[in-house]
Amino acid sequence: MRSGVIAQKVGMTRVFTEAGEHIPVTVLKLGNCQVVGHRTKDKNGYTALQLGSGARKSVYMPKAERGQFAVAKVEPKRKVVEFRVSDDAVIPVGAEITADHFVAGQFVDVTGTSVGKGFAGGMKRWNFGGLRATHGVSVSHRSIGSTGGRQDPGKTFKNKKMPGHMGVDRITTLNLRVVQTDVERGLLLVEGAVPGSKGGWITVRDAVKKPLPKEAAKPGKFKLAEGGEKAAPAAEATAGEGA
Repeated sequence: MRSGVIAQKVGMTRVFTEAGEHIPVTVLKLGNCQVVGHRTKDKNGYTALQLGSGARKSVYMPKAERGQFAVAKVEPKRKVVEFRVSDDAVIPVGAEITADHFVAGQFVDVTGTSVGKGFAGGMKRWNFGGLRATHGVSVSHRSIGSTGGRQDPGKTFKNKKMPGHMGVDRITTLNLRVVQTDVERGLLLVEGAVPGSKGGWITVRDAVKKPLPKEAAKPGKFKLAEGGEKAAPAAEATAGEGA
């Protein structure tokens, strides 16, 4: 099980195939996504990687957080996410994961925070049908109707779908196909829509319901702090720019 990455949603566009068909894609940008820490079975009971992305001024950070980044010898990060990995998929601290961590054609699971809608009624929030347009109904055309009986059951049950706050939920979209990757600009083009607003933080990981392509690097594609690009211990190392 490989690590995922942290990205920011840039927006949506489309790309054309050789046959002239257009594919709607969401552009995700990897902004200096680095490994900032490890979680080990001996110390923590499980194996995971802590990834950080985005720049943040240390003056606004608590001293404890500044110390964690100082130990890892990386710049303070705005967003930190933990990814569970297998024992053979651990990436060194300080390494920067690049966009070619994923290959074109593979499927990924994308997680983000949905756009906030504020207070919404039952028709918008739960797709209720509303009341009739005429035949005795006045003013209450978009109301939800009865929420509970009179004597029996005499109450409104818990978890009843009612008007309320809508949006700002953690949503995971499964099995989105990677269309293209741009390593130089750190861009990942994913087919279809991705939850969240422009500029929102997104986590991308290998799809759990689809097999990992053979072309995908293990434990991943990353650049070391010294400037060497590495894919896996058994793979050939290629020259890369410094992190």
